[in-house]
Amino acid sequence: MPSLDAFFATIELPSMSEVAHELIETLNHESASVTEVSQIISRDPALSARLLRLANSAQFGLPRGVNAIDDAVQMVGMSRVRALALSACLSDAFAPPPGLKMPEFWQTSMACAGYAQWLAGALEMDTQQAWLTGMMLRLGELLIGQTHPQALAEIERLPLAPGARWEREKRLIGFSEGQITAELARRWNFPMQIAQALERAYDPLVEQAFSRLGAVVNLAGMLADMPDVDALAVDALPLDVIQALGLEVRWMKATFPLPDSFIQLH
Repeated sequence: MPSLDAFFATIELPSMSEVAHELIETLNHESASVTEVSQIISRDPALSARLLRLANSAQFGLPRGVNAIDDAVQMVGMSRVRALALSACLSDAFAPPPGLKMPEFWQTSMACAGYAQWLAGALEMDTQQAWLTGMMLRLGELLIGQTHPQALAEIERLPLAPGARWEREKRLIGFSEGQITAELARRWNFPMQIAQALERAYDPLVEQAFSRLGAVVNLAGMLADMPDVDALAVDALPLDVIQALGLEVRWMKATFPLPDSFIQLH
């Protein structure tokens, strides 16, 4: 049976900026202040400009424009700004593997993030943690592309039903993308809850210790993989996972968000 240590021994770990590492550290400290997070982000002018552009976009609908990171944090919220900043850092850290259409890749990742945030809100969970975890789910596939470029074509072969990519990854590589991303998250010192959720997103009910966040990301990942998705997509989701979370199918259909409403980093 292959091991994740053996897999990671064959790859070049993506390089994270000092700013990103410091932002990750704040995830592990509940006492991190608005000032601290603002000062970290402000040290990267390109990232600051990107976040200010996002904060001033129609997606946030702020009553007035913002022109400083401190203002963005106050108006959008520290958790949201930090999640957006980390997502931008992560997207910049990975080289695109041959054969993978990166605009579609990031579009799917942002959809997964959006659906995870929607579901987490209904369950009174940390919505920004869910958003960030959902955005990270597919990062493991980028590492698969680095080590197994031939397998990547088979993993992405159409038709690609929801959950089929995870099954192909397990069959060809021995691990799902979420399991690989979970190990990456551990090596980058992300909070344990995020790493555990990524590890269990492939099959959240098989583990003895149930991960609510892993189950949320499981459903979000499946929805993100569905083309032309609408409220009827809820019927295609695994009912046992929905019931394990205590979600109501009727509520899911009534409040179903369309992918156009999700924030795009690119």
